Amino acid sequence: MDSVKNFIASSRRIVIKIGSALLVHPRTGKVRTEWLEALIDDVAWLSAKGSYPLIVSSGSVALGRALLQLKSGPLPLEQSQAAAAVGQIRLAQAYEQVLEVHGALAAQILLTLDDSRNRRRYLNSRATFESLLSQRVIPIVNENDTVATDDIRFGDNDRLAAQVAAMTNSDCMILLSDIDGLYSANPRVDTSARHIAMVPVVTTEIEVMASGAGSANSKGGMKTKLQAAKTAASAGCATIIANGKVNSPLSALMDGAKSTLFLPQGDPQSARKHWIASMKPFGRIFADDGALSALSCGKSLLPAGVFRIDGEFDRGDPVEICGKDESTVGIGLARYTSSEATRILGKRSAEVSQSLGYPARAALVHRDDLTSLTFGRSPSPISQ
Repeated sequence: MDSVKNFIASSRRIVIKIGSALLVHPRTGKVRTEWLEALIDDVAWLSAKGSYPLIVSSGSVALGRALLQLKSGPLPLEQSQAAAAVGQIRLAQAYEQVLEVHGALAAQILLTLDDSRNRRRYLNSRATFESLLSQRVIPIVNENDTVATDDIRFGDNDRLAAQVAAMTNSDCMILLSDIDGLYSANPRVDTSARHIAMVPVVTTEIEVMASGAGSANSKGGMKTKLQAAKTAASAGCATIIANGKVNSPLSALMDGAKSTLFLPQGDPQSARKHWIASMKPFGRIFADDGALSALSCGKSLLPAGVFRIDGEFDRGDPVEICGKDESTVGIGLARYTSSEATRILGKRSAEVSQSLGYPARAALVHRDDLTSLTFGRSPSPISQ
């Protein structure tokens, strides 16, 4: 389908979600190396054409279960966490080895739901992603199953992939599954089920088409994929559900393989700006004319251009950006507490760490975390 090919070809950041049933052989409990090598060939192609791929991968529990020779079926929490602890090492090694063939570096990122709910941890995670992507490192993301309990679990990696897509302002999310997209009914039990190639909006009618999990190793079924598609769409990210059982599944998509495309609602940067603009500010940061001029050109707000701080706020809290006349020109997420910001206002970058007594960030409000009311120019998602 041309629209799917166009989304993949034009997307700058692409999240690829891989389930346990695809990555881990069901009988041996080992990585399906040949399949993974073919997938990474596709990932390397994405990177070579200028995209920034991110991989959300299941598999640690399945790999650890086999190594620890644990019984099949649901595991008690402590055994599941032990299996994840053992399996994470094997999972990371597998990705490191296949990416090394292409001269690419892999980085492991383990997240829990708290990392997206807590603004400070959200910003820390986001900054880590930005730093890795700017250096062309490919993040391998998984839920931190070794410590996550039910109240802080994403629950499935479809949901995790959607949160990563939103966190990183990704343009496209590809959910590799054991089925080639959404059907009007479960095609395994209903031979008259109709394949749906494109979904402009996930409606209630679309949601009732979803069914349960499709394999012993996977936690999510079509229902979780639709929920993930809705989350991604609200963040301006398209979603593609595709058959991942074939070798080189991304190449297959580019060659016209059957799939379902869920259209985004707007673009990632606009969606993020609307989210920031809707938040209630905790304080105000006053910037001089030179700093405001730099902001109008898509730059970050540096301490050197700030002359006054009002209110109390923590790192990650929304703050108003004001000019000398006290008019609000933008809203952004602070990268320092109000106490720290007061100590470094007017300081040049080289002086900030000395004033605080520890290594510091350059920006007081980074351009990626700034929505402009009057600047007329969107921040760039990544520095080239």
